[in-house]
Amino acid sequence: MKQGYKIWLGGVVTAFAAVLLAAFVLPESFRLAAFCDLLECALLASATAAFLPMVVRAEGRIRAFWFFITLGVGFWFLYQVLWTYYEVWLRQDVPDLFVGDLVLFINIVPLMAGLALRPHTSEDEYAAHVGRLDFAVLGIWWLYLYVLVVMPWQYAEPDPAVYNRNLNSVYLVEKGALLLALIASWATSRGIWKKLYGSLFGAYLIYAASSYVANWAIEHNRYYSGSLYDIPLATPMAWLTWIALRQHKENEQEAAPANAGLGGDSGLASLEEDSRFSTLYGVSIARLGMVAVSSLPLFAFWSVFEDRVPPGVRSFRLVVTLITALLLGVMVFVRQYYLDRELIRLLQRSRESFDSLKRLQAQILQSEKLASIGKLVGGAAHELNNPITAMLGYSDLLLATSLSPEQQPLAARIGQSVRRTRSLVATLISFAGQGSSPKTPVDLNTLVRAAIKLTEPQREALQIEISATLDSTLPRVIGDSNQLLQVCLQMLSSSLLALGEDPRQADIAVRTACENRSVVFEIASRAQRPAASPTTQALDGTQARVGFGLSACQGIVQEHRGQLNREVSAEGVWLVRIELPASTVAPGKTQPATVPVMWQSQPFA
Repeated sequence: MKQGYKIWLGGVVTAFAAVLLAAFVLPESFRLAAFCDLLECALLASATAAFLPMVVRAEGRIRAFWFFITLGVGFWFLYQVLWTYYEVWLRQDVPDLFVGDLVLFINIVPLMAGLALRPHTSEDEYAAHVGRLDFAVLGIWWLYLYVLVVMPWQYAEPDPAVYNRNLNSVYLVEKGALLLALIASWATSRGIWKKLYGSLFGAYLIYAASSYVANWAIEHNRYYSGSLYDIPLATPMAWLTWIALRQHKENEQEAAPANAGLGGDSGLASLEEDSRFSTLYGVSIARLGMVAVSSLPLFAFWSVFEDRVPPGVRSFRLVVTLITALLLGVMVFVRQYYLDRELIRLLQRSRESFDSLKRLQAQILQSEKLASIGKLVGGAAHELNNPITAMLGYSDLLLATSLSPEQQPLAARIGQSVRRTRSLVATLISFAGQGSSPKTPVDLNTLVRAAIKLTEPQREALQIEISATLDSTLPRVIGDSNQLLQVCLQMLSSSLLALGEDPRQADIAVRTACENRSVVFEIASRAQRPAASPTTQALDGTQARVGFGLSACQGIVQEHRGQLNREVSAEGVWLVRIELPASTVAPGKTQPATVPVMWQSQPFA
């Protein structure tokens, strides 16, 4: 922790110790009340100031989360300022019907709104506008509950006894809801988020218990500012500053882009949860919002037919319910507008995906036809080689015999035609991929870049980006560049096809590395549906046809004295791994691979 943070935290500890000492030593007096009130204001001001930098440094939902946390602590600080204003500045007791009680009740609402954002999870497909409106509906409902139950006895029919009883009941329910939300957030989080939620739960649990005890003491005329009842109230005030300063330290330690933690959205990738659970959570929040809206008629019915309250309270509640119903009705209308827009957008994307899928199916069908033609041509060419060889031998023998001058040119033409035919057959065999070429040192990175470039039309149809991490110090491998390029290309194409019918939630990562004197090429693709259980298996003929259709690739890799394996994890990640023996030839003395120059020198990002 930085030296400035240590000094800051030392000041907070000193202020808390002063409150503790004053409660035990000083008698009940104006001096004690002023001393403790000002120190508690300082503790809450410190907590608010400690959380503010988190709002400035964060982004997206993380910034909104810290904003709501800071706002909640700020409302608590404002309440303490109003309390201190009465006791210190005006030198009078805080009135029983205190206007600051509304501020104290409101301070819990931003905290619950921040937890409802679920910043420790990745944002799913649920529309952001719709989700925020659901949170706003729930926040307004909590405020409406306070105005309905508490405020009639403050303004319509003032009654301190009923007012305090209803205030304590509603505030207790609100604090219970906050503690339950903190427990749920703690249970579904990991790492520094789990520590944060656990600390906040501890602080607000102490606050909920101590405020309940303090209210009991007020009702029995035992409470005064600076008494022993203020010690547990000051504890969470000081604890909040420690929580905020600890998060500053955590963020500094997690400053790497891959571990941004609580400071930005990039840290959310390592905490990604199942998309189905996130969607169900969004639906649950929406349903809670609908329940809140549907409860208004019940409250109106209760207000009309409750005959134990004065007419003024009944009228006040009816007016508040009608105003709230109008406000929430407008919000529901806006919510439906955004939901319709989201549904239209999803429908358009579904149509585009369907069109892309049809184009992809046509390309696959065309590729299968070409592959069949290639096999047919290769087989026919091999069958033609035997009679062509015999014809060539007989033509050479014919030229070696004693022929007339008229027969010599004819026999030579027969030999030339046979050689042209053999050259054509060799070309067909090479086209079918069944010929053998001399093996030379090959740069595998160059072949990977070429394969990624060649799959660009297929990737554009599926709207998938490929991230490549290529080792710049990768040693060469001894092999046929054309055959190895075919393997890389087939691997990428098969991985694209294995992603499922909805590739928007899929990604492919390509990596090359040198491990244990072997050159490794890996393709990791996240499938749409996770596998039932993790398996690891080598791809032979039948398995490859069923899984990826890579029997030819398996043969090529084996010919190059390598291994080809497939691993399917329980999370739905398909990992294809190729290992080839590394060449002992120095990289600077090798021949370039027989692929276009633009792919040999151009890095892929």
